[in-house]
Amino acid sequence: MRRPGLLYVPFWATYVFLYTPIVVLVVMSFNAGDSPYTFEGASLKWYGELAGDATVRQGLVNTLIVAAGSTVLSTVLGTLLAVGMARYSRSRLLDAFGLLPAVLPDLVLAIALLVFYAAVQMTLGLHSVIMAHVVFGMAFVAAVVRTRLSHADTSLEEASRDLGATPLATFTRITLPTLAPGIVAGALLAFTLSIDEFVIAFFTAAPTEPTLPIVIYSMVRFGVTPEINALATILLAVSFTVVIVAQRMTRLTESFR
Repeated sequence: MRRPGLLYVPFWATYVFLYTPIVVLVVMSFNAGDSPYTFEGASLKWYGELAGDATVRQGLVNTLIVAAGSTVLSTVLGTLLAVGMARYSRSRLLDAFGLLPAVLPDLVLAIALLVFYAAVQMTLGLHSVIMAHVVFGMAFVAAVVRTRLSHADTSLEEASRDLGATPLATFTRITLPTLAPGIVAGALLAFTLSIDEFVIAFFTAAPTEPTLPIVIYSMVRFGVTPEINALATILLAVSFTVVIVAQRMTRLTESFR
């Protein structure tokens, strides 16, 4: 069938509208001048300035700690949640509650977590941000892993149990390897979401331990500089890389159907 050429016009116009600001940001991060709006020549000057900024380095360290910790916990809990919803639950209401943090507005979830921390008198810090990121991270992991689990061959698990394997042995030797592509894809998704997340971290982090998105926000309040453009470019590259890897793993998951 012939494809109408006019349909490509809104298609490419949408892409231009979405990605032109990102391209401009990346180009201006290599600006040799001090103005974030006028390109005065190519230079890596601002990347060097960024490497020497102690506040940015500390924010990066905090972000990596939060992302790594929340990813590990989200992957474990999300995988168990997916198995529980698929194998031991027949209630759509429970399924909806299990995945609800993934669709709740960040502001609502952030306020709810802050109220909870205040009610239990928990001090804020990196641990509170990690716990907050686990809440929505495990929901995303569970959604990805459950998709893989819905297409898994249950006869292998039944054969394992018939041959005398314990439930733990069946899970570790049959179920877990089968779910491995989905688990990796979910973990990568949780990692990139944690790195980029701002609203929940802003409400649940201690003022003395800001994550990198909070550091960027505090810098932008005083005006956009090429240093911020360089930092945003690095985060953009990391996010794109992780998302592409997650998509590859998701496709690998679908190939096992």
